[in-house]
Amino acid sequence: MATNIPANLKYTKEHEWTLIEGDTITVGITDFAQSALGDIVFLEVPEVGTDLKAGSTFGVVESIKSVSDLYSPVTGEVIARNTDVEGSPEKINEDAYGAWLIKVKMKDSSEINKLLTAEQYQEFCNSSH
Repeated sequence: MATNIPANLKYTKEHEWTLIEGDTITVGITDFAQSALGDIVFLEVPEVGTDLKAGSTFGVVESIKSVSDLYSPVTGEVIARNTDVEGSPEKINEDAYGAWLIKVKMKDSSEINKLLTAEQYQEFCNSSH
């Protein structure tokens, strides 16, 4: 059961979290996801300047158990990537909400309305398992 779900973030059904700051969002994977994945050993995220579409894959996270695609919560351009976490992907296991992956400048801020609140994400996690 998902317990660590910060209320100030928005979530996707693919278990990404988003921190919304104006027209920029910071994206990471949730505590629920890192817990389900187990020990994360590899992370691949796009280069700065990459255009993303909402719902499309933007990278890969690999654990000792499985490989999972990462999905963009919004349409926009990658303006930053966390090379620190890329070099040490286990940081996601240590602090899922501190180990962001990418920052995206949104093209259409109305897309954030499709994201889940902390309560909705909690219900989704509880009902899907």
